[in-house]
Amino acid sequence: MYNRKVLYITRNGMLEPLGQSQVLSYLKGLSRNYQVSLISFEKPEDRADQIAFSRVQQECDKYGMRWLPQRFHHRPKVIAPAWSMIVFLFLCLREVRRGNAELIHARSYIPAAVALLVNKLTGTPFFFDMRALWPEELITAGRLKRGSIMHKAIAWVERKCLKNAAAVISLTHAAVGYLQEMYPEELKGQVVRVIPTCADLDRFTPAINRESKPVTYSCVGTVLSGWFHLDWLGEFFRQVAAADSSACFEVVTRDNVEEVRSRLGGTEDFQARLRVFGLPSHEVHSSVQQHTVSAMFFSQGLSKLGSSPTRMGEILGCGLPVVANSGVGDVARIIQNYRVGVLVEDGSPEVMKLALQQLNELRNDPELSARCRRAAEEVFSLEAGTQSYRALYQEVLK
Repeated sequence: MYNRKVLYITRNGMLEPLGQSQVLSYLKGLSRNYQVSLISFEKPEDRADQIAFSRVQQECDKYGMRWLPQRFHHRPKVIAPAWSMIVFLFLCLREVRRGNAELIHARSYIPAAVALLVNKLTGTPFFFDMRALWPEELITAGRLKRGSIMHKAIAWVERKCLKNAAAVISLTHAAVGYLQEMYPEELKGQVVRVIPTCADLDRFTPAINRESKPVTYSCVGTVLSGWFHLDWLGEFFRQVAAADSSACFEVVTRDNVEEVRSRLGGTEDFQARLRVFGLPSHEVHSSVQQHTVSAMFFSQGLSKLGSSPTRMGEILGCGLPVVANSGVGDVARIIQNYRVGVLVEDGSPEVMKLALQQLNELRNDPELSARCRRAAEEVFSLEAGTQSYRALYQEVLK
């Protein structure tokens, strides 16, 4: 089986945290059974860090992976993605001709469009690893107008990739349901698998002893992205502060500290109990382990049906419950199925006050932490995700 060759293509960089956690982590495990070649696009500022570059190269060499890093271009906006496609196409065809690609694993839409073309030219099967509903994300972000020529072109590519891929991979069950309604014919008989983002559950583990620590309500990750309800978070924190004079609050983020503080608002007493700070990615787990509860309120809509928040897996991995809203991927499904948190429908004071009451009742359950950890292991573990990918590879490369 080890002689079977897989080509993995992505526009994400392996020098970025996402590339390392959501691409390299999986490929290391898959490289035990397959010869893996990897094409990625690295940002100039990341490539400038020679130490980091050498570290990734050494990791790839250690696991027997061929890494073919390309230079990422931000601009011009339309030409840059087109140029990426040309480079992708040239490299993919070259690798197929050289016998280095019996299967192409395409991460997201632009790589999938290239893999589709290579499939038509050479017959090489490919996986459409969607990651999210990209057309809807572009529309929500104001970068694409629904019904425009560009939107129709992307939707056409989406339809063709869904129909012609050897398998379709989605981050969430919610996105699969939406796609089956939109493209019933294209997905008829198609192999569709749900593989959420993975969390490093070897680092994000429950604290050995935190009984003496203060009760700390937290939020982890970016909150100024435009995809996050920071006003909801502020209301939740303020309700907690009013009900518990000893509670502490932490926002672990790389966002602007003063802007986050200002937008959270609250009394002078609340601000005195609030810490907003950033940490290197390899240190975040040590902070999360000291928290009691973590909140995450993402904007809803079609674009978020395909989202699988990595932070949720990390929080649950530390044995902590979450306070979140529905309408974001499988967040509500996970919370309800495993009873590991509280769901809110809006950011009103009444709703947040009720959420706090429900949360306090939940925290009295002695089995809560164990359920949180079990949910993380069953949904977000790297091992489970790698095994799902391996099973798909085996189905195609028989």
